[in-house]
Amino acid sequence: MSGIIYKGFLGFLLIACGLAHESFASIDSSQFNHSSGLSELEPDTPLVLSYHGGPLLTGPEYINVYILWYGKFTLAQKTPILDFFSSFNYSQNSQPSLKSWWAILRSYKDSSNTSISPNVRLAKQASDVSCSIGKSLNRSSMGSLIRSALVKKQFPINPKGIYLVLTAEDVFVERFCMSSCGFHDSMKVSNRKKVVISWVGNSGVQCPGYCSWPFAYPGYGPPIPPLIPPNGDVGIDGMVIVIATILAGTASDPFGDGYYAGLASAPQEAATACSGVFGPGAYPSYPGKLLMDNKTNASYNVYGITGRTFLLPALWSPLTASCKTTLG
Repeated sequence: MSGIIYKGFLGFLLIACGLAHESFASIDSSQFNHSSGLSELEPDTPLVLSYHGGPLLTGPEYINVYILWYGKFTLAQKTPILDFFSSFNYSQNSQPSLKSWWAILRSYKDSSNTSISPNVRLAKQASDVSCSIGKSLNRSSMGSLIRSALVKKQFPINPKGIYLVLTAEDVFVERFCMSSCGFHDSMKVSNRKKVVISWVGNSGVQCPGYCSWPFAYPGYGPPIPPLIPPNGDVGIDGMVIVIATILAGTASDPFGDGYYAGLASAPQEAATACSGVFGPGAYPSYPGKLLMDNKTNASYNVYGITGRTFLLPALWSPLTASCKTTLG
């Protein structure tokens, strides 16, 4: 098992293990900057995410996402996440939109010069409120849960879809908070088809300072006051950041041979290569210049459906070979 540390206030440590390719977000305390003189995040050498010849999640239509809610989520907790997915296809005048954030990934192309799919949609949901396999899960449990949902025909088999397990705030997952906020992986199912599986946990109670920054005081480093979350829930708004990170990494590197920098066993992907960056001028301990709601003082960088706003991570752009945010 090996890892690579990324620049940024919340470093992302990517480690390969499990059935195929796994990338998971985590915290590295060495990434905190204690110098007030640092004004901009400057990597030592330009970062380049190389294409390794494998398939991406491409096509003219949608990337279908299948959510398994594991544990108890209230309607108030579910709604911002559901609105996040609805915002991919929402036509609005307010910019920057969630759709413009995803458009950065359209510059990622496969060996046939085909771009990543232009849209994402929530295709189907299922719930396991009773926590059928308990509230203490290991990483392989996510594959077991998705495999069971496929067998029960709660979800169809879709090699170009993303199967996402979301765990509630009282569910404990192996490495959660210690080194991981979420991951994506792949597994074989019937007829030797591979599907992409992923997981994101609600860190609002267990470790907001690790997985919900900048909406919580950091777990390490200077106690910089947190930003106000745009949807009023530190855990859920933190989940949206990690979900967005996982979606970007999965679309551009679904099976471990897409776009990444570094070793295949510990790749830097589209969003994790820009960890801790949300707006222009970001540097360790500072997420960058963001938009702010005049009434609530909440911070965000994209507009969503029906007045929703979200904070989403910067993405590495193949066109500029740099981290790009929706705000410039």
